[in-house]
Amino acid sequence: MTVLKEDVTVLKEDVTELKKDVTVLKEDVTVLKEDVTELKKDVTVLKEDVTVLKEDVTELKKDVTVLKEDVTVLKEDVTILKGDVIELKEDVTILKEDVTVLKEDVSVLQENMSAVQEDIKGLQINMSSVQAEVRNLSMCMENDVRVRINIIGEGHLDLVRKLDQALENKEERELMKVRVLWLENEVKRLRENLEA
Repeated sequence: MTVLKEDVTVLKEDVTELKKDVTVLKEDVTVLKEDVTELKKDVTVLKEDVTVLKEDVTELKKDVTVLKEDVTVLKEDVTILKGDVIELKEDVTILKEDVTVLKEDVSVLQENMSAVQEDIKGLQINMSSVQAEVRNLSMCMENDVRVRINIIGEGHLDLVRKLDQALENKEERELMKVRVLWLENEVKRLRENLEA
């Protein structure tokens, strides 16, 4: 209750202040009346401006109608885009899985590459030994095999000469056989003639 009493005293004080303000306001109202007449003049000007604005508003309404249609088209496009985004998200998920598989494949390939590099090192070592053996073989070919081939070649030439000589002797023998056969036939005839 004491609080309410205090509030009432405060309100009374406010009311006296308001009365003072009302007298001031009355004076202001007379000034305002004068201002209102001036404002009426301004209002007529404003009415003209409002007519212009109304025309602008009708144009704006037309523009808004066009914009609404554009917004409808945009909403449809957004719906389509949302569908595309969902598909893209699914594709990205699939791509992530593929990338995971690829990473695993790359790690396997790296392990295989390490093994291949070790094999290559072994092959290089083997190649060095093979190259040494090839050098030894080429040295052997130059020093030993060529000499032997030359010897065999010379022996072959001797064999060819001997074969040629043997063939000549064979021809002479065959001629001798033919002569001997002819002579034998002649001897037979002579005997037959003598016996007859």
